[in-house]
Amino acid sequence: MTSVRAIFISDVHLGTRACQAERLLDFLREYESDYLYLLGDIIDFWAMNRSVQWATAHNTVVQKVLRRARHGCQVFFIPGNHDEALREYAGIAFGDIRVESEWIHQTADGRRYWLVHGDEYDEVTRHHRWVALLGDVGYNALVRMNLLLSRGRRMLGIPGYWSLAGYAKQKVKKAVSFIFDFEDAVAHAAQQRGVDGVVCGHIHWAADRRIGEIRYLNCGDWVDTCSAVVEHHDGRIEVVKWGVHGAVAVAPLPALPARSAPVLPRPPVEAGERIYLTPDI
Repeated sequence: MTSVRAIFISDVHLGTRACQAERLLDFLREYESDYLYLLGDIIDFWAMNRSVQWATAHNTVVQKVLRRARHGCQVFFIPGNHDEALREYAGIAFGDIRVESEWIHQTADGRRYWLVHGDEYDEVTRHHRWVALLGDVGYNALVRMNLLLSRGRRMLGIPGYWSLAGYAKQKVKKAVSFIFDFEDAVAHAAQQRGVDGVVCGHIHWAADRRIGEIRYLNCGDWVDTCSAVVEHHDGRIEVVKWGVHGAVAVAPLPALPARSAPVLPRPPVEAGERIYLTPDI
């Protein structure tokens, strides 16, 4: 078992057929931590309104998180848009799990990271909810097709994992533009908060890059990419993709200039302090 200081996970989508709960369990068995941050869309209430696909492994994930909290791991849950019903409980602790709308995490080497799901910086989710719901149905269809393709590849003895949804995102110009716009908006908001970086989720696209002065990290998901962000005990942070043969660290991408207009920094926020600011896109 590997000991790390903090684990950041998002977009598990428990309650759906596409959720790769078994692989998440393997990851959690390999990594133990002092902090566990669940950055939204852990449970997919949107999909469960259509049909519930709650496997035994989904129960085991919930039980494992609860067990970690009972044994001293500090667990924070920051709801996303798919489990937004839980946002009204921000600031409340349920047993050993604390629910917050956003949070500041301070690393072992003193850097401060803003933690948020990220849907507030998605123009489609904010202003065109019906389009977001339609897109969710389409994405789930792609993921189900990917499961069939994966079975076929295994039967043919083709090694490795190929993502149909990831391929579609890379090939469709609008999808690529949406990803960069989202990253810029989140980095811009992080800059306003006077932090060193941001860890988020929402778009199912694991990333580690610099945008201006901000280090932008995205956890990815446990539907398609099976990835998480981890902080080591010396303060190093990296994205880890959990493949068939275990963890693979993802190399950070080169720094990118901030594309948004510069803004005056807001007063810095102390580590562990909740912050309530209107998204500024």
